[in-house]
Amino acid sequence: MSERKDLIRKSKHLAFLLRHDTSYAFDEHGWREVRDLVRNHGYTKEELEEIVATNDKQRYEFNAQHTKIRARQGHSINVDVELKECTPPDVLYHGTATRFLESIYKEGIKSESRLYVHLSPTVEIATKVGSRHGTPYVLGIDCKAMVADGLKFYLSNNGVWLTTYVAPKYLMQV
Repeated sequence: MSERKDLIRKSKHLAFLLRHDTSYAFDEHGWREVRDLVRNHGYTKEELEEIVATNDKQRYEFNAQHTKIRARQGHSINVDVELKECTPPDVLYHGTATRFLESIYKEGIKSESRLYVHLSPTVEIATKVGSRHGTPYVLGIDCKAMVADGLKFYLSNNGVWLTTYVAPKYLMQV
């Protein structure tokens, strides 16, 4: 296996280890010890540094000492990654696959196994997200109305907007 493909494989496994691994005792903010990943999961410190530095979506971050690492969002485990509550732009976007549209228009956008619904600042980013799940489709989200109705938004450190649920009444055609 090429070195690049091995690093991609390890990056995907790291996403699981930092977002969904129920066997690990994360601290309250979702940090995992780097030494655990090195000792028990076959990573080198250099690989972790490269994964964090080169991940195109900036999914991961180190603490100041680089002794701990965490995913910035996307968790199914209950951790507080210290998200900042923010007022979003009037419209954000949600990328999905066409096969989910009937359910979304009926039930809204749910976080499913994650803690939050992920929203994108641009149609282009949302299209990329949707294409990972099948034929992409982008929905506009009327964030201005959601905020007026008292719903909260958070901005992760890598620019992904998060909220707990988007009701069908806030969906817009793009």
